Amino acid sequence: MDEKHLKTTIARLNDQVSSLEKQIEEAHIPIIPSILPNTILIPFAGELSPDRLDRAVTKILNHAAQSRTDSAIVDFTALSLNMVDDLTVLGSFIENLTASLGLMGIRVIVVGISPQFARELVNSGLPIIQHLKAFATFKTALEHLMKIKGLALISVNDQNQR
Repeated sequence: MDEKHLKTTIARLNDQVSSLEKQIEEAHIPIIPSILPNTILIPFAGELSPDRLDRAVTKILNHAAQSRTDSAIVDFTALSLNMVDDLTVLGSFIENLTASLGLMGIRVIVVGISPQFARELVNSGLPIIQHLKAFATFKTALEHLMKIKGLALISVNDQNQR
């Protein structure tokens, strides 16, 4: 193999690796449309590093800017403390994301914060703690948003009986 062909092959392989890394990152921080209009769910799982959290903020803000999102539910249910490099970094991430989305007119609700993480957040002294809207479960967060948005679920069977 000549040197030019080898460089071309290496460049092509580097492009493939970059593309695969991007696909993995997209899968790690999905943005899921909710059953509620203009509402997204952002579930976090896996290991959370400062770099990954920074990329998440960028991805979420870009998605929100390109959509008609007015509410975001950020779900930490699948996280355990050993998945987080630094709880202070995670607290700062929540503060940054919440403030940024708030400036865009998007309501942020957090769900699934463990007792240990709640204690760490309170001890961190971050100002966001005073304003953070949090619920224990995704279901209770959806119920809260439905009430705010004036929505209700009705049974199809109830409608057919009228």
